[in-house]
Amino acid sequence: MSDDVETITFAIESDDDEDEVELPADLIDMLAEQGQSPAEVVADITLLSFASRAHHLAHHGEGDAPEIDDVESETMALFEERFGVTFGEATGHQH
Repeated sequence: MSDDVETITFAIESDDDEDEVELPADLIDMLAEQGQSPAEVVADITLLSFASRAHHLAHHGEGDAPEIDDVESETMALFEERFGVTFGEATGHQH
């Protein structure tokens, strides 16, 4: 790691455990929309990443399982609630 790059650490907690992730502070700034806090940027990108993974499992993975469809459906509902648009509208990837 470069000593010249400032980093910021984010704590991730659940009911059962916790972890941390360290990211370059400038990257957070580059990805932020006007007025977004660093925690909001990380939360948005986290949900976007999970939605993308859920979509992949449901539509591009191997096999068809109802539980995957249920999880993907709930993830997409949470995505739309947070961002105000569907995953397809946000990414341009629609089926």
